[in-house]
Amino acid sequence: MSLVQKIHHVAYRCIDALETARWYEKHLDMKLVLSIAEDAVPSTGAPDPYMHIFMDAGMGNVLAFFELPTCSPMGRDENTPNWTQHLAMEVDSVDTMMAAKARLEAAGIEVVGPTDHALFKSIYFYDPNGHRLELAANTLRPGMLEALDAVKWDMLEEWAKTKKAPKHAAWMHDGSYVEMFK
Repeated sequence: MSLVQKIHHVAYRCIDALETARWYEKHLDMKLVLSIAEDAVPSTGAPDPYMHIFMDAGMGNVLAFFELPTCSPMGRDENTPNWTQHLAMEVDSVDTMMAAKARLEAAGIEVVGPTDHALFKSIYFYDPNGHRLELAANTLRPGMLEALDAVKWDMLEEWAKTKKAPKHAAWMHDGSYVEMFK
């Protein structure tokens, strides 16, 4: 049995907690479930007022945000490309994902995709805080996970030695999976 039972919540910083809660409710149907505000950090005692909000991401998953008004303006790791740090959330179907894309675009939100990752298709966009979000719909075909499981350690070992992308699972993005996994 794994030590970790599930992710309790994932927390990000936000610019404005009220705007963030309203945005997630409006665009992603995530309800505000809890707001906590303190003048000091409970774990350290540091005097640092904050608003901490918790959004229902479905099935017991929680996405949380901190508004920190006395801290320097939020930024991001400038040495990391902005496409790498993102939160991917699952939807029930490609149709649901495409309907969400249309709704986001109608609200003036720029959306990239759909992108076909073989196992799933996804769209990408940003929340009002600059966090990159992904909505993903599973498109898994029989045999795909087994094929990836068979090469996962070989790929990782090769990467560790060469720092070049191993080609064991190139089928995921070159389109050949369509014929491989019928």
